[in-house]
Amino acid sequence: MSRYGGNTACVVVESTDHAPIVLDLGTGLRFFGLDHGTDGTFRGTALVTHLHWDHVQGIPFFAPLLCEGARLDVYGPAQDGTSLEAAVRSFVQAPYFPVGIDDLPGEIVFHDTAPGTIELPGATVRAAWVPHIGPTLGFRVESEGRSVAYVSDHQQPGVGATEVDPAVVELCRDVDVLIHDAQFDDDEFALRSDWGHCTVDYALEVAAAAGAHTLALFHHDPSHTDDRVDELLAVTAERARARGVAEVVAAAEGLTLSLSRRLTCADLPAAR
Repeated sequence: MSRYGGNTACVVVESTDHAPIVLDLGTGLRFFGLDHGTDGTFRGTALVTHLHWDHVQGIPFFAPLLCEGARLDVYGPAQDGTSLEAAVRSFVQAPYFPVGIDDLPGEIVFHDTAPGTIELPGATVRAAWVPHIGPTLGFRVESEGRSVAYVSDHQQPGVGATEVDPAVVELCRDVDVLIHDAQFDDDEFALRSDWGHCTVDYALEVAAAAGAHTLALFHHDPSHTDDRVDELLAVTAERARARGVAEVVAAAEGLTLSLSRRLTCADLPAAR
């Protein structure tokens, strides 16, 4: 996709009140790193939903960690029988990669994370289990009176299902922006209903159930063209008004959402 982009999952929450908070560490992490110096001053927090390759493969390519003094605190779920740190170390090493975690000049500090609250300087993070394949968390970041929920991979219960896990609804309750898995259309999901993802329609169901203000469609299927994402966005945006969701956007590389002021339905042009 030339307009929406092709990097794997990586979203950044930035504020004057706190250091960068990175949601997942996919290949997009490399591009985020290019905007930060390699002078050893970088400090940041990463919230990792799960350890599928598309959500962690950017770790050794993050330029700020190539300098002594930099530090990245990584929060994510422990795996069955092993810690988050041990799991990451197992694939950031030979023969999968030529260097290991300890070869990176910067410091990575791992934190096994379960549902609950994490207090960071200038921000509060909440974590909750999300149905997927393997241990998977969703996160909510609150700072300066604004909130962002991130549910990158979410198993829809079944074809046509509308029920949403109560923990997910609560995590996303009244959030300013919900970044949510929207990989499939209905026909695609019918063929891949056990892949751990959901339809665009189900993403809207989650947003409506939680009272989210803005829904950002995320985790686009690799087979979708820019035009197909445009089509899915247009249909979802039209349906959203009737469900009480004021705004729908499609996540794209370089997209920046400012949370300085909430939009209302009255701010948006009439549907055509």
